[in-house]
Amino acid sequence: VQLVESGGGLVQPGGSLRLSCAASGIIFRNYVMAWYRQAPGKQRELVATIVSIPIYADSVKGRFTISRDNAKNTVDLQMNSLKSEDTAVYYCNANAGFASYWGQGTQVTVSS
Repeated sequence: VQLVESGGGLVQPGGSLRLSCAASGIIFRNYVMAWYRQAPGKQRELVATIVSIPIYADSVKGRFTISRDNAKNTVDLQMNSLKSEDTAVYYCNANAGFASYWGQGTQVTVSS
């Protein structure tokens, strides 16, 4: 099983980034897909999750959009109006109850 994230980087406050996660080795449509993030010195937290409809953390509602493509085995996170507090390592997660898999993470830094 592999989850490979891409799209992180350095962006100024107010800017946008799009993260992508490509999954292999799982029956993608059977998994709840999610994005988590972990800032330095903090616990990993759920950012957004999607089965058929998306659910967002309050801190990102209205700014982030999660989407999945079951034909391509991908899940994306469009991040707009980024703030310094969004700085973290972002992780892709695939969860089917009996199994949970993580990507290696991608760094997002929001700074001027």
